[in-house]
Amino acid sequence: MKIHEFQAKKIFADYGIPIPRGEVAETPEQAGAIAEELGGTVVVKAQIHAGGRGKGGGVKLAHAPEEAYALGASIIGMDLITHQTGPAGQKVKRVLVEQAQDIDKELYVGIVIDRAQAAPVIMASEAGGMEIEEVAARSPEKIIKVTVDPAAGFSGYHARKIAFGLNLRGDLVKQASGIIAGLYRLFIEKNCSLVEINPFIITQDQRLLALDAKINFDDDALSKHPDIKELFDPDEQDPLEREAAGYGLNYIKLDGNVGCMVNGAGLAMATMDIIKLAGGDPANFLDVGGGASTEQVENAFRILLSDRSVDVVLINIFGGILRCDRVANGIVEAAGKTGLKLPMVIRLEGTNVEEGRSILTSSGLSFEVATTFEDAAQKVARYAGSR
Repeated sequence: MKIHEFQAKKIFADYGIPIPRGEVAETPEQAGAIAEELGGTVVVKAQIHAGGRGKGGGVKLAHAPEEAYALGASIIGMDLITHQTGPAGQKVKRVLVEQAQDIDKELYVGIVIDRAQAAPVIMASEAGGMEIEEVAARSPEKIIKVTVDPAAGFSGYHARKIAFGLNLRGDLVKQASGIIAGLYRLFIEKNCSLVEINPFIITQDQRLLALDAKINFDDDALSKHPDIKELFDPDEQDPLEREAAGYGLNYIKLDGNVGCMVNGAGLAMATMDIIKLAGGDPANFLDVGGGASTEQVENAFRILLSDRSVDVVLINIFGGILRCDRVANGIVEAAGKTGLKLPMVIRLEGTNVEEGRSILTSSGLSFEVATTFEDAAQKVARYAGSR
């Protein structure tokens, strides 16, 4: 689960991580009033769950309350387009207004789980202000990594190694050590999948501040953190993803034109991979799960077809707990209600496969049967390319 920057900064403050003074505004009037209270130059920052807000015009300086009001009026309500929002953008409903800072240097620090080592890894770089993926691709030597053994836990050594790796000296080492310790404690106690400060700045008067804040939480641990769960903003979720979640379906919108309906996360990932290998581009990740009902299959099919970018449909089901005849009945019901006109490729294997195929064959639907994984991918890639 993702949260907004202003929410992340409040959590940072609870863990002793210094942040600029600021408040969130939902109207231009509030933005102007906050700027007047803060005094001096302020930054007006769009609050959406996407990076690249500055490049998209969602982060701007205001030198007076009147200017903050005007920027609030222009940013609140805009459809902010960044490299992470897609071409439609994301509507901005609030802005963070906070004190501008005199920056001496921009750094980066973050914590993620390294699944290969099954341990948290603290990453840092002197190339702050840039996307860490870009730094890793262009200058991997600029990234410092320190792995923390979960059994032994975090110690001052880990923080000092990061601080010295960032070429900090004197009091800045002490400041950084305290901030990194707080960041790690937050990561563990709140069951985070990512915590990140970018940029992590040194001010002209030699203070360290979290100028930006990003926290992602492990969805499976939210039951332990009802306070965190309340921070979820449904407006930031894709409408189709939100609808799918209401039916207990795992759906993620992607950028391609091959709509996929699969049972099982592993099979769904493999299906997307083989579509790419065949030259196609998946439009979604859709896992109906192992025990889906006919109604859930029908809803999954309808949600899949609600995506206007879908030009061809691939249904790839291995019948185990989810029987093939149940899937077939769901497909027939949904196709009849949606008036399906798109090409459809179906691969069914497993429990009650013959019954499932018989239901589809006698349904009057127009579809192609795929006999193998590779055959299915090649068929949908061919359709997708022709359309």
